[in-house]
Amino acid sequence: MTRKLLVLSLLLSAFLLTFSTATFAAESEEDKTSFIMHHVKDSHEWHFATFGHTHVTLPLPVIVYSGDQGLEFFSSSDFQNHETHAFGEEFAHEGYFIDEHDHLGRVDGASFVDLSITKNVVMMFIVMIVLASLALSAANHYKKNGAVAPKGAAALIEPIVIFVRDEIAKNSIGPKYKKFVPYLITLFLFIWFGNLLGLLPGAANMTGNIAVTMVLAVLTFIITNVNGNKDYWKHVFATPGVPIPMLLIIVPVEIIGLFTKPFALMVRLFVAITAGHIVILGFIALAFIFESYSIGIASTLMVTFINIIELLVATIQAYVFTLFSAMYIGGAVAEHAHDDHH
Repeated sequence: MTRKLLVLSLLLSAFLLTFSTATFAAESEEDKTSFIMHHVKDSHEWHFATFGHTHVTLPLPVIVYSGDQGLEFFSSSDFQNHETHAFGEEFAHEGYFIDEHDHLGRVDGASFVDLSITKNVVMMFIVMIVLASLALSAANHYKKNGAVAPKGAAALIEPIVIFVRDEIAKNSIGPKYKKFVPYLITLFLFIWFGNLLGLLPGAANMTGNIAVTMVLAVLTFIITNVNGNKDYWKHVFATPGVPIPMLLIIVPVEIIGLFTKPFALMVRLFVAITAGHIVILGFIALAFIFESYSIGIASTLMVTFINIIELLVATIQAYVFTLFSAMYIGGAVAEHAHDDHH
């Protein structure tokens, strides 16, 4: 089984490299590395490939709200050159424009609220649809067949549910783990599928977006502190066993620690996923920078190898984020004796 998965990973990685190379080769003449940041960043347009002068793209909804004009709906194609697909203030439409950095602005400088559905938002919808489909399929399997050996989607979902429940939630949180299992399972699956789907050619770098990882970290922060018991808060504001003068130093440190924990969650996932994408695309760019067959073969081997590693990293990062979330929650709800703890 392991051998089959390894061969499948190798073939998938080689396919990803081949497709990605074909996708980015045409646009690399002017700037042979610009596609790297284009892939990593969010965008109002989903760009899949460029063949010659033909751009394969999916225009996305641009939704804005302002006090003087109300709620307005546009397409991202309204704000670009239809031949080059370039954005710029010179392509303003109805008083709005998307600049070369893919930021939405207003010609008169007035304030507005950007509610646009960007590439990463669409990717989140895709991940949610995939997860909902798998969960409903697994539920229907057990509803029809009862407690039998899992098949289909249930064979994928059940081991993950059991692993998160027994190895993460129960071990990290303790007796009160059942309340938090649904959140931890959802968290693991959302990050895992987001990481895996982000490795597909032309896919969005959803979990490599700091805004996405920030929201996930904030959710863990809220759940942790809302469920914190009196021992948890006493440890923060009146640490047992610490002399009163020392509390002037310890309490600020503990309060800062409340925020550094989710901050570390946010940055760790963002950096790990973004770095992986940049490294893969960087090796692809080497073939076009040096225009050498030997460099191309070497970069092909490296990208194939790194793609296989990224499949592992996608799982590890989902596990690490979920594990630390469970540990933070466990520390907040645990009933312990302060004397033993200190």
